[in-house]
Amino acid sequence: MIEDQREASGRRRLNATLIDLIIRLGALGALAYWSFLLVRPFVTIVTWSAILAVALYPIFEWMTVRLGGRRRLAATIITFLGLLFVIGPATWLGLGVVDGLRSLADRIDAGGVWVPPPPETLRTWPFVGESAYEFWELASTNLRSALAQALPQLKPYGEIALDATKNAGAGVFKFLISVIIAGFLFAPGPALVRAIKTAVTRIDSKRAEHFVELAGSTIRTVSRGVIGVSLLQAAIGGLGLQLAGAPGASLLTLCILVLAIVQIGPLMVVVPTIIWAWTEMRTLPALLFSCCMLTVTLVDNVLKPIVIARGLTTPLLVIIVGVIGGVLVHGIIGLFVGPVVLAVAWELLSAWAGDGKGGALVATPAEAAPEPRVIEPPAAGSIVHAPER
Repeated sequence: MIEDQREASGRRRLNATLIDLIIRLGALGALAYWSFLLVRPFVTIVTWSAILAVALYPIFEWMTVRLGGRRRLAATIITFLGLLFVIGPATWLGLGVVDGLRSLADRIDAGGVWVPPPPETLRTWPFVGESAYEFWELASTNLRSALAQALPQLKPYGEIALDATKNAGAGVFKFLISVIIAGFLFAPGPALVRAIKTAVTRIDSKRAEHFVELAGSTIRTVSRGVIGVSLLQAAIGGLGLQLAGAPGASLLTLCILVLAIVQIGPLMVVVPTIIWAWTEMRTLPALLFSCCMLTVTLVDNVLKPIVIARGLTTPLLVIIVGVIGGVLVHGIIGLFVGPVVLAVAWELLSAWAGDGKGGALVATPAEAAPEPRVIEPPAAGSIVHAPER
C-alpha cells in the first residue's frame, strides 16, 4: 500500500515536472519566433552590414594608422566613400537606361527604326506562319500600329520589368542603409569578433577561432575575387561601350556586372556587341573594340580564379560551388553566405577524415584512446621482484 502511494506520488511529480518543462520550452519557442518576426525585415540589411564590415576592415585598419589612430574619422571616411560608390553607379546606370528608352521611343516616333519586310517562306510555317507574316509585314510598314496591336501581349512583361525596377530600387536603398550600419561596426569590431568566438566556442572549443577566421578570410576573398573582379570587368566593358557609342551602353554595362557576379560570364553581352562593332564600324575601331571586350572575358577566366585562390586553404572548387549555389538559393547575398558555409563544412569534413589540423566536433579514435604507458628498464644493480600471484 505504501509502495503504491510512493509510486503514485513520484508519477505525479514527474508529470508536473514534464508539464512545467513543456510550458517553459513553449514560452521560449514563442519568444524566439516572435523575436524572429520582429527582426526578419532587417535580416538582409544586418547581414550585408556584417559582410561589408568584414570585407572592408583591413582598409579601415590601414586608414586608422594613416590618420594617427582616429578610428571614428576613418570609419566616417569609409562610410562616405561607400555611399558615393553606391549612389554614383546606380544614378549613372538609371539615367543611362532612361535615356536609352527615351532615345528608342523618339526613334520609333520619327520613323528611325526600320524593320525589313518578312520573307515569303514565313507563310509556309505550320500553325503560326500566316499570322506571323501579317504582323511582321505590319511592323515593316507601320511600326507604331504593330506595337499598339502587340501591347496587350507585352503588358505582362512590362509589369515584370516594373516589378524588377522596384526591387532594384529597394535593393539599392537597403544597401545604402547597410553601408551606414557597417560604418558603426568598424570601431567595436574586435569586441564583436571576441563575442562571436565565445559563442562558437560553445559548439567547438578547439576550432572556434579557426572557424571565425576562416569565415572572415572567405568573405574578404570572395569580395576581392568576385565583386572586385566583376566591377573591373564592368568598368572595362562600360568604357569600351561608351567610347564605341554602342546603343544602350549603360544597360549593357549593368548586364556585364550582373552576369559576372552571378558567375554566368559576360559572353552574352560580349559576343553580340563584337558582331555589332564589325557591322557598324571600320576595321581598326572594330578591332580595338573587340580587343577591349575580349579583355573583359579574359579577366573573368584568368584573374578571378587567381584572386579567389589567394590566401585560402579551402579548394577553389569548393569556393566556386559555394558562390554559384549561394546565388541560386539566396540571391546576391548568397554570394558570401554560400562560400562561408561550404568552407566551414569542408574544414569539418577534413578534420573528421583526419586530413585537417586541430580537433573536430567528434574526437577521432587516436584522440579518444589513452596514451600508452612507457615502461622504463630497471637500473643496473636493482632488485626486480616478481609479481605476486
